[in-house]
Amino acid sequence: MKKNMLNKTSTQELRNAAGAAAPTGNAAAGASGLPSLTEPPEEAGGIPSEAATSPSPSLPPCEGENDAETERRGKDGRGAGTPRNGRRLRRPPARPARPSLPAAAPPQPPSPVPAAGSRHPAPPFLGHEARRLRRRWPGSFEAMFPRPHFSGEVRRAPASACSRSRLRAGGTVLLPSMLMFGVILASSGLLLMIEKGILAEVKPPPLHPPAGELARRVGGREVPGDFDREVLRDIRNRTIRAVCGQRAMPHSIWDLPAGQRRTVLRHLLVSDKYRFLYCYVPKVACSNWKRILKVLDGALESVDVKLKMDHKSDLVFLGDMKPDEINYRLKNYYKFIFVRNPVERLLSAYRNKFGEIKEYQLKYGVEIVRRYRKNGGKSAGDDVTFSEFLRYLLDEDVERMNEHWMPIYNLCQPCAVRYDFIGSYERLNEDANHVLEKVQAPSFIHFPERQSWYKPVTADTLHYYLCNTQQKLIKELLPKYILDFSLFAYPLPNITSKFCRQ
Repeated sequence: MKKNMLNKTSTQELRNAAGAAAPTGNAAAGASGLPSLTEPPEEAGGIPSEAATSPSPSLPPCEGENDAETERRGKDGRGAGTPRNGRRLRRPPARPARPSLPAAAPPQPPSPVPAAGSRHPAPPFLGHEARRLRRRWPGSFEAMFPRPHFSGEVRRAPASACSRSRLRAGGTVLLPSMLMFGVILASSGLLLMIEKGILAEVKPPPLHPPAGELARRVGGREVPGDFDREVLRDIRNRTIRAVCGQRAMPHSIWDLPAGQRRTVLRHLLVSDKYRFLYCYVPKVACSNWKRILKVLDGALESVDVKLKMDHKSDLVFLGDMKPDEINYRLKNYYKFIFVRNPVERLLSAYRNKFGEIKEYQLKYGVEIVRRYRKNGGKSAGDDVTFSEFLRYLLDEDVERMNEHWMPIYNLCQPCAVRYDFIGSYERLNEDANHVLEKVQAPSFIHFPERQSWYKPVTADTLHYYLCNTQQKLIKELLPKYILDFSLFAYPLPNITSKFCRQ
């Protein structure tokens, strides 16, 4: 009996306390989750709704997260659902179900669009306590009070701190992997293009335009071809500096092996009167330059004299001088060289030496036919094919080659000798006049015209010989002349099937 009276008294006290704390009027409307009808939403305080005051479930920590934060919360005496001010909110009674609106009720006006810059604003009817809870547990608050969806807006799932940290960590690993994949893909594509011959079909910029195409129009007026020459010279100078700047490359003729030093000194012609050095390259108009040197030294009356050229007499070679004399001239004289497309130069040497000169037919032609042709022992050396000549070059040591097909790099050593000017066979007259003006040659001296018997290598001739030669043979031979192509800015030959069908 006594126990029942105590239970009734306790129950009555709890009911009285609940009745005293129960809100009325506008406060009741706030507790039920409806906005106040007489006060602005910002001033509707009251007790927040059950969703705002109910403690949030305990969220699992991120993987690898330090437990110091969880331990600190326990020491502060606050649970997972306790606000920062230390005051635990009383749990209100359950919110009754919201009655459905009658069918004839007017449509509700749309909720105001949140201002730009506000991420997930708290509903205005929840009051300041709810907004503090939103800042305290953003993930739980957004799950209880989802942001209303507006038309034209893309809905996104809220990213937690855990997922953001994982995303950042994954991004640092994913970025190098994507870059490496891109490099591998680009390299594979480049190798495929080389294999298919696509790069060879791309026409390079006209570094060596014909003499009639040297002028260009800028601003409505004619500009001489000096601009093209300066661009080509700049490309060559940059390439030579980059290649010759390597430690393994020679920086002086005295850095060269004895055999290479003898070769370059044997090809450097000296004019002490006009203080210049000329490195002659066979099949690059060297005969005409030798005529000019003989006229400048008084050994020949005119460059137009119709005489067979003597390539040894009345010429001064740098290799015939003493080391101190060599060093002085290399340091103080104007030095120049003329170059040519390596493939055109080889074809010119082949047609001239094996088609016209008996000496070369007997000395080289007979041996080439015997070595690379079945039953070729009876050949006189005058029927060497271009493919047989290329096979001979492929097997020949570069240092032991004849000067007419030895690479220009090995003849003149542009890394060991710093040339002041590199002329082109493709624009011979313009570049030759530039050199004559530079060395202050007499005005009556001009560069000789081509001999009437000379048969130049045209584009059609080169096309014919290249397309009737095995591509594999040409590709295997190119590495021996790769420095001539790269240092002097000549494109590799186009030997694709599409090009040869044209």
